Amino acid sequence: MALKGALSMGRLSNSMVSRQALQKPRAFISRRGQSFSSTGTVLASMPPAGGPQPSPAGIPETRGKHDLVGQLLAAKEASGKTFTQISKEIGLTNAFTAQLFYNQAQLKSGREEVLRKACPALTDELVAAMKRAPMRGFDPSILKEPHIYRMTEAVTHYGESIKAIMNEELGDGIMSAIDMYATIDVIKGKAGENRLVISLNGKFLPHVEQVSEDNTAKSPK
Repeated sequence: MALKGALSMGRLSNSMVSRQALQKPRAFISRRGQSFSSTGTVLASMPPAGGPQPSPAGIPETRGKHDLVGQLLAAKEASGKTFTQISKEIGLTNAFTAQLFYNQAQLKSGREEVLRKACPALTDELVAAMKRAPMRGFDPSILKEPHIYRMTEAVTHYGESIKAIMNEELGDGIMSAIDMYATIDVIKGKAGENRLVISLNGKFLPHVEQVSEDNTAKSPK
């Protein structure tokens, strides 16, 4: 009986250990140097050696852009001007001007001089960086910011109605976010309150009917 009981306890003990081993999160290291558990929880973050590392596609990691944007915004703050004030001096919309400083738009050749005049703290290196084609994108965590969350909510809430009116007026298609002008204006309401006007003036792009004869990249088969 004693031997049988000991064997039973041994099997129970081994079974408990096996279950604990299965339940215990296993750690692994991601490509970006973060340590995750098998459940996806970040355990630690280790900075990559030698600074920002390129992705497999050769695209710099976001840290480099984060640092660049910090320097651009510091230069803008040093000017003591708002984005709208700078935009009027350089002849661009205020939204596009802000995009330049957030490295979400490219500074075109021929506009460097007026930009440097409007924002003297911009160095040659920063202007050169602004002239490179940027890696556009955003940190998903900004969607938690109250204003950005509400703007997202407004677009999605009105989305079907906006699309329906667009289809009625223009047909089947979409509004371009590339051939687009974005402006932000402040006006006064009837009671004297401040009101925000956000304008997105985008080119309408109709969906094409894919006629075989018009296909200039036909299959070799």
